[in-house]
Amino acid sequence: MVGLASAAGLVGFLSEPDPELRVFALKTLDSQIDLLWTEVVDAVPQIEALYEDETFPERGLAALVAAKVYYHLQEYNESMVFALGAGKLFKLDNGGEFEETIIAKCVDTFISLSAAQRPAAGDLPTNLNTSFPTSGEGATSTSASLTSPITPFSQLALPSKSLLSRQEVPGVDAAYPGGEDASVNQVETPLVLKRGVQGQLQAVIERLFEQCFFQKRYRQVIGIAIEAKNLDVLRRTIIRASEDEKKQDGESRSSEELMEYVLDICMGVIQERAFRNEILKLILELLNEIPSPDYFSIAKCVVYLNEHSMASVILRQLVEKGDARSLAVAYQISFDLYDNSTQEFLQKVRQEIAELVPEERAEEKQDTEEGDREPKESDPLLEDQSSSSQPKSIEANDDKLKLSTESRTAFKNIIEILDGIKSIQLNLEFLYRSNKADIAILNKVRDSLEARNSIFHTAVTLSNAFMHAGTTHDKFFRDNLEWLGKAVNWSKFTATAALGVIHRGNLSQGQKLLQPYLPREHIAGVGGSGSVYSQGGSLYAFGLIYANHGGMAVDLIRDHFKKATEEVVQHGGALGLGVAGMATGDEGIYEDLRNVLYTDSAINGEAVGLAMGLVMLGTGNMRALEDMIQYAHETQHEKIVRGLAMGMALIMYARQEAADELINGLLGDPDPTLRYGGIMTIALAYCGSGSNKAVRKLLHVAVSDVNDDVRRVAVLSLGFILFRKHQSVPRMVELLSESYNPHVRYGAAMALGISCAGTGLDEAIDLLEPMLKDSTDFVRQGALISLAMVLVQQNEAMNPRVSSLRKAMMKMIGDRHEDAMAKFGCAVALGIIDAGGRNCTISLQTQTGNLNMPGIVGAAVFIQYWYWFPLTHFLSLSFAPTSVIGVDQKLEVPFFKFHSNTRPSLFDYPPEQQVKAEEAPEKVKTAVLSTTAQAKRRAQRREKQQRRESMDIDQTPTTPKVSDQALDRMETDDAATKGEDEPKEGERESGEGQRKKAERERVGYELENMSRVLPAQLKYLTFPDPRYEPVKRPTGGVVVVLDKNPEESRETIEMKASKEPRQPAATAETLQDRLQAAIGAAALQTPQRGSGLLGESTAGAATAAGVLTAVDEDEEGDEEAPVPEEFEYETDGDDE
Repeated sequence: MVGLASAAGLVGFLSEPDPELRVFALKTLDSQIDLLWTEVVDAVPQIEALYEDETFPERGLAALVAAKVYYHLQEYNESMVFALGAGKLFKLDNGGEFEETIIAKCVDTFISLSAAQRPAAGDLPTNLNTSFPTSGEGATSTSASLTSPITPFSQLALPSKSLLSRQEVPGVDAAYPGGEDASVNQVETPLVLKRGVQGQLQAVIERLFEQCFFQKRYRQVIGIAIEAKNLDVLRRTIIRASEDEKKQDGESRSSEELMEYVLDICMGVIQERAFRNEILKLILELLNEIPSPDYFSIAKCVVYLNEHSMASVILRQLVEKGDARSLAVAYQISFDLYDNSTQEFLQKVRQEIAELVPEERAEEKQDTEEGDREPKESDPLLEDQSSSSQPKSIEANDDKLKLSTESRTAFKNIIEILDGIKSIQLNLEFLYRSNKADIAILNKVRDSLEARNSIFHTAVTLSNAFMHAGTTHDKFFRDNLEWLGKAVNWSKFTATAALGVIHRGNLSQGQKLLQPYLPREHIAGVGGSGSVYSQGGSLYAFGLIYANHGGMAVDLIRDHFKKATEEVVQHGGALGLGVAGMATGDEGIYEDLRNVLYTDSAINGEAVGLAMGLVMLGTGNMRALEDMIQYAHETQHEKIVRGLAMGMALIMYARQEAADELINGLLGDPDPTLRYGGIMTIALAYCGSGSNKAVRKLLHVAVSDVNDDVRRVAVLSLGFILFRKHQSVPRMVELLSESYNPHVRYGAAMALGISCAGTGLDEAIDLLEPMLKDSTDFVRQGALISLAMVLVQQNEAMNPRVSSLRKAMMKMIGDRHEDAMAKFGCAVALGIIDAGGRNCTISLQTQTGNLNMPGIVGAAVFIQYWYWFPLTHFLSLSFAPTSVIGVDQKLEVPFFKFHSNTRPSLFDYPPEQQVKAEEAPEKVKTAVLSTTAQAKRRAQRREKQQRRESMDIDQTPTTPKVSDQALDRMETDDAATKGEDEPKEGERESGEGQRKKAERERVGYELENMSRVLPAQLKYLTFPDPRYEPVKRPTGGVVVVLDKNPEESRETIEMKASKEPRQPAATAETLQDRLQAAIGAAALQTPQRGSGLLGESTAGAATAAGVLTAVDEDEEGDEEAPVPEEFEYETDGDDE
């Protein structure tokens, strides 16, 4: 049809009484509306009237024309309503801009309607019975509202959240209910409801879904269903994908991939905890309905939902299947459960599994009572389980008797894995074997820092602890006894606690290692009681060795803690209890800590408040919170308030919305220390969630609070919220890193270090590198520590700037003019960047994507070193070994190789530090007088004159006689001349080395089992060995491999690091014998060479015991120096 020049005639037809003329006008306008819409605008009321006229035959056509006119007017909501009224005339598959726009608006409206019909039933915060008297503005008092201009963090009705980032609507506050969805809920929904087109909207959405199903685009439907919070659509989509896959009869894994996709969205995108749990329950239900379910995905859901009963049922089902693969899968799930669960969860699973093998536990108990064997670390745990589960085991006795020997052995192994003994042993062995710590760097740090200054002595101690974390290599202490002897008071406490970092996971020898240091009663004639600082540090170290493991360590530390009367010993005992008993929720330990708290001592109160939070980690215990809040308002000690504030934040770990009421109260308190705790509560409650409201609140506090400490930690906490989206952190803190306030700059630096740890992100380094020249010393300190965290395990192939930054750190540590704070940060940074013998990274999430609870807690407590240096040791909890350790069905480590499809240098260790020999001073050149120079010139002129005269006379050539000395000189000169023309030997070797290196740098090389494998390297691994096949895709850490030829002989790797000593020390019968044995061990000055590996790993600690346990000269309780006698003053006036 030829285009019309004007629509005046057609518009006139709309007023005609004849229906056929009006239909003709509408059809013509529909085809030409893109050109004529400006003239049709005035006739829209007539077109709407035709649509509303029920007698008009083409109502849908009128609605379609009106929709297109409103579309050109950019009134998309009206356009959508009329397009829905058009019914089938609105074609979804036309593909034009009009159709795509209306479909998008329909999807948004469907999402808002569906989400509004299902209000969020989240974890509403339990009412706290606290002393937070709130005023109308939400602050605790008028002074609080003035000193802390902070708006309430959450509302009683939780705001509905959109999972996708939407454009904010001007004038709408996202803090109010529906604020983040205001663009949908408050504008479109009322119009749709008013026009009554919900049925048409549902029909369009169904047509859209069917089109996606036909084209196998299931992920689009899942995205809409999750954002609309419509679990029915989600269930239907997953089932439809599974049915379509069955019809194809192929090898497609679309349904499994779709389930993984839903799981990833659930963990990484959804911010509402309650809605996430509902989706996980749905996934769990669907996975169990599949004939061959993905047990690893089920285990992931079980951990998030805290369904310990389901975990034990899954493990029992796998073991009862009886085949080798099912057993290997059960072991792998057990390893994953240990890596991703809390101690409380694991203990419940162990108890339920232990009920299946009561006879085994009875035999073990008898062996323990007879004393035929040395007690193992897991024995007390199994005894507790047998006593607690005895009534249940009697009822199910018939089922237990039916278990085969293989099943009993399997359950016993699972209990051992869930107890963590196997994982800790394997990681310890890896770190022991693969230690590549560069001792030259540590010696340089030691020589550059004056040991008599406590801050420098502590810095070297921390650097040594981090560099050798988990390796059991404490040789540095043994080789530097003179340096170690300069530690006094709290430096001695930190140095003793460093043994716990170095020997972390050394369960078999931990108690024997620290025996000389542990508190003991003083008996006259036996010896002094030792330094209270080393005793307190030893309890702290004992907790670090058994960190997040518990067991007998908790009982031993608890016993010493209750008997202790010295505040320093109580301080160390509280920290040890908190670390070892992390997340156990033990009420007894909590009561013991609270009793010491009520003594109102500042020294132990800070550690006790922190330990209370560690024991109740993530439990959300209301009674504990009420006690802590009340005492925080009663005490006058700032240290105690700080410890309690941090403890309350730890109790709300990963609680998200359930922590909102506590956050409101803490942020509105007039005490800046409690507001500091409120910020840390946001950081830990919403860690890794990427929550928009949490980020918004932190940024608001960072620029509005009047206290520098609160502002600093608000910026720093961004790293905890966004570490799963670390690429967005540099852009977010870029302006804050240039703030006028140095505390904000420091917070920005630490936020980058926490969120980008181990990534080597260039954007983060670009912001941190200029901070090394900041005018404020503690900003330089934070930049150094953060750079080390970002660059841990990075080499020049991965990040070319790592070499220059290492050199800058070494230069700074040796600069005499550098400030002490910056030097402290530099020493700590040099330890962090080579963490765990260069075999550990810093990770706040596990290798399977879950939150790494010890890692997050360790980083959160580590940043409190700002107030208390001994807390720096907590960073070792964030160290994660980067390895692949394959174990077979017998839980042994077989010797086999796997392939890495990369260049060897790409993920290689950084080169060791080159130690330059001290250059001898150059000799001063001999002074040359002017008269001597003139004489030389005259002699040269005479020589030239003689040569010219001799050229005129022919002489007979003769062979001159050469003396021996001259001959030697000639050979030397010839060699020198030859050397000028030919490359030197070193140059030849370096050239050959480069050629050999180029030949070696072929892509692909083999790695042995129990080798260092970085997280970025995992995707390049393959397992070509036909005998050993991993039961799941390697994600690092312990990987169970299926031995396809178990009857054949195989070579296994011996566990050397945790090997029991051949001649264990005799147990002291009396306290006096114990003291004498400890004093004898402390008096050792040289390591025992005959003790093998045990002697090497413990000699450093034993030798250092004599130094660290010595009582300081200026310690309290010593006899004071005599006061000088009085003397008379004499003046010249007296003589007169």
